[in-house]
Amino acid sequence: MSDEQHTESAHDHAQDHARPDTTAGKPTVDGPVKVASRHVDVFYGEKQAIKDVSLDIAPNEVTAFIGPSGCGKSTFLRALNRMNDIIDICRVTGDIRLDGDDIYDRRVDVVQLRARVGMVFQKPNPFPKSIYENVAYGPRIHGLVAHKDELDEIVHTSLDRAGLLNEVKDRLETPGTGLSGGQQQRLCIARAIAVSPEVILMDEPCSALDPIATAKIEELIDELRENYTIVIVTHSMQQAARVSQRTAFFHLGHLVEMGDTETIFTNPEHRLTQGYITGRFG
Repeated sequence: MSDEQHTESAHDHAQDHARPDTTAGKPTVDGPVKVASRHVDVFYGEKQAIKDVSLDIAPNEVTAFIGPSGCGKSTFLRALNRMNDIIDICRVTGDIRLDGDDIYDRRVDVVQLRARVGMVFQKPNPFPKSIYENVAYGPRIHGLVAHKDELDEIVHTSLDRAGLLNEVKDRLETPGTGLSGGQQQRLCIARAIAVSPEVILMDEPCSALDPIATAKIEELIDELRENYTIVIVTHSMQQAARVSQRTAFFHLGHLVEMGDTETIFTNPEHRLTQGYITGRFG
């Protein structure tokens, strides 16, 4: 956890570890569940970054994780496709299931898991390859195609779904790194969906983009939820309100409150949530 956690105003100190009982191992979604987590703790060495988090993520919805810097929301997001595994000192305990299957079972193929649960990072990170090869990379390494025609179809469909095809169709062999920031981020989204994931995790995907590019990504997120389950970490409460159906508020490693987005922003149950969304701290 970062030092930012320890600089918040004193009037919140007494509630630092308070949570409503509804987060303690009870379902947070009415209806079908795509991803279920129970009593999840995440440690970086001796420091605990996530503390007993239990929440459910519904299919074909956008779930937003909000909270002050260093509150654990990105750490928890990375736990959903085991990206924390690449950090030697990181340890995850508890139970996280995708369609009922334990993703931390030793028999789970992590490469296949990350194909099912894709990731889009804060800073666009296209490969130093052509636009075409950026999108074709995943289907190739996962053996999803047998013929060039199939690969062409996947590349074109993925770019189209990412709202990028019309802008790049005449220059697919040019470097992906030559695109604008917003286009690069949409290319990364196309790359993620090219392997037909079920869930797409987005870690502050618009933080490096200008308002016009941000609006395009937000519009795209709304369209993509018809086919994918999306979880987004964002520092922008306005963005969470615009793109998500459900919002989870994290504070100092705890899940303080989770509910439908409109309720979280207009009538939160917890005083910490109220304090954050009204700007008292954060």
